[in-house]
Amino acid sequence: MKFTREMSVSLTIHSVSDEAIRIGDNVYDRTIAITLDTVIDNWPEKSIEELTEHDFAALHEARPEVIVLGTGPSNIFPPRELVFAMARRGIGFEVMDTKAAARTFNVLAGEGRQVAAVFYL
Repeated sequence: MKFTREMSVSLTIHSVSDEAIRIGDNVYDRTIAITLDTVIDNWPEKSIEELTEHDFAALHEARPEVIVLGTGPSNIFPPRELVFAMARRGIGFEVMDTKAAARTFNVLAGEGRQVAAVFYL
């Protein structure tokens, strides 16, 4: 029986360190957002505590069913109003450290889910 490797239709995160995230051949050393097919590398220079629904406008255009927020080396909770805003839109909103968020993004994308993420270092 011949096996064929199925080509991924989404971006894949290859590694995450405290200094950078590698997606394909590109390395990012700042906060980025990602959809299944796009890296948004001009994410606002805001702390997690300052995030608002408006900051996620570019991700909403991709119509994700889930947004994963990677908050750096430890879990930092975003404002409650942001969590409520995502719930009102019917978007799952998961918050975890960045390494776990990268793994979660890859798993959900691999399952064919409409996922987007933001990764803080």
